[in-house]
Amino acid sequence: MKQELTALLQTGRVSRINQPYPNELILTIRAHGKNHQLLLSANPTYARIQVTKIPYVNPAVPTNFAMIMRKHLNGAILTEVHQLDNDRVLQLGFTGRNELGDQTKLNLIVEIMARHSNIILISRSDNRIIDAIKHVGSDVNRYRLLLPGATYINPPKQDLQNPFAKTSFNDITQLIKDYPNVDVLAGALQKTIQGLGKDTAKALAQALHKDTHVEENFKAFFEQFNSPKPTLSHIGNNKINFTAFPYPDTDKNEFYPTLSDLLDAYFATRAQRDRVREQGAVLIQVVKKQLKKNRTKLKRLKKDLKETENADEYRVKGEILTTYLNKIQRGMTTIELPNYYENNAPIKIKLSNQQSPSENAQKYFKRYQKLKSAVKYLNEQIHLTQQEIDYFESIQSQIELAKPEDLVDIRYELEQGHYLKDHEQHKKKKNKRRKINKPEKFVSSDGTEILVGKNNLQNERLTMHTADKRETWLHTKNIPGSHVIIRSFDPSQETIDEAAALAAYFSKAQQSTKVPVDYTRVKNVRKPNGTKPGYVIYDSQQTVLVDPDEKLVNQLSENAKK
Repeated sequence: MKQELTALLQTGRVSRINQPYPNELILTIRAHGKNHQLLLSANPTYARIQVTKIPYVNPAVPTNFAMIMRKHLNGAILTEVHQLDNDRVLQLGFTGRNELGDQTKLNLIVEIMARHSNIILISRSDNRIIDAIKHVGSDVNRYRLLLPGATYINPPKQDLQNPFAKTSFNDITQLIKDYPNVDVLAGALQKTIQGLGKDTAKALAQALHKDTHVEENFKAFFEQFNSPKPTLSHIGNNKINFTAFPYPDTDKNEFYPTLSDLLDAYFATRAQRDRVREQGAVLIQVVKKQLKKNRTKLKRLKKDLKETENADEYRVKGEILTTYLNKIQRGMTTIELPNYYENNAPIKIKLSNQQSPSENAQKYFKRYQKLKSAVKYLNEQIHLTQQEIDYFESIQSQIELAKPEDLVDIRYELEQGHYLKDHEQHKKKKNKRRKINKPEKFVSSDGTEILVGKNNLQNERLTMHTADKRETWLHTKNIPGSHVIIRSFDPSQETIDEAAALAAYFSKAQQSTKVPVDYTRVKNVRKPNGTKPGYVIYDSQQTVLVDPDEKLVNQLSENAKK
């Protein structure tokens, strides 16, 4: 990556600095006539440095760290990219001008060390820290402070060998003799060679076990890092891994032109879903709570409805008691009488010893009437409760498929439905109508525009207000998902199939195959009065079966950007 960034960005000028997320910084660097987004991430799970093509939405108000970066690095020239030995520490050297016009030399250091990852700006003249994206005090780390004004100290050096500077290989030969098992040898290599991950150590162990040419095999293995073949590998159990070149024991390898393209492919969906989980934690909690409450309620209502099936039994007992009132005496708790509805077979009936014979009969009739009246009420409540469950299942699906910026609309919808407290309610701008984000745009293979709503508010606006009545509307059949509009009065079958694939992908059935998708003219779609946002009914539909395809989705998205 150091080599890739040097070739692509060195001598480039910083034109823009943004901090879209708490632990991530994006420097827009113009180099060789092009703008490049350099992503520096200190995310505990996804720490990395790369050039990214993924667009990021920036906060309305920049953070203090972003403001300091802008003050010192705006307009600065990237003069060098330096790696600390073979460690996961990269130093970006910049030259710029201060407020007085004097030249300054700065280092922007990216330390990629899991939860200890950090991004630190230092002055090269005195090695003083200007700022760090994560402040680390003496109470957390006694070895070094990462605070403004403190002297920058490199991370503790490991007593391991840099493989790119290694000249003697006797120790490696001895390790191979001591550990003939590849997995055990891989563990030993990790304790000897600097910067080896578990998968790289195993690949190196396999390369060294090929024959007795230890030095040649060792150098040949690490030489591959100088001419990478960025690889995305499937390693079983639906897991994938990224490497600089193909490792042994992998199949279904996908290759990318650059390491940055590889990292975009690997991290885009994972990092985004992580951010959605993090930023949408409150929404996820509200939806889970509502689903649990309504599922419990539905279970209770169905139990009550099942009891109404015994209503006729209470009527029969009441009629039999009325017929044989003369045989009942006050104080009795049970009586056995002939059931003339079943060939006078004996039927045992419970009685209250505190009531008269007539009152006991009336008690059964009242119970019968109550259960008969409950049927209508229970069916209505079951229908309404099932609608609530369907609604929150659709929101749950939308959160899972959302981009961080889509969460704003979902939050607003839950606030409007009084499921979530509106924190803006006491502000003066409360009466100002909130702007809903635009649906996502795609372009089919034949150039037809396709719009996809990413949440209920977008779905409703798209279908009921944006779309022309003559355009085509699509939705997964009986499955929560997005509304999709083909912006054509006469779309080709190819476009319908591609739009259906989008509808299937942006639905709860994303991981399924042969997903049924209905399509019809927008004029056949209606919204019943009083229903939840995004809820519609439709007719005159046709159905197509499609497989959700992430590659197709990405391709149609790329078409829209051209």
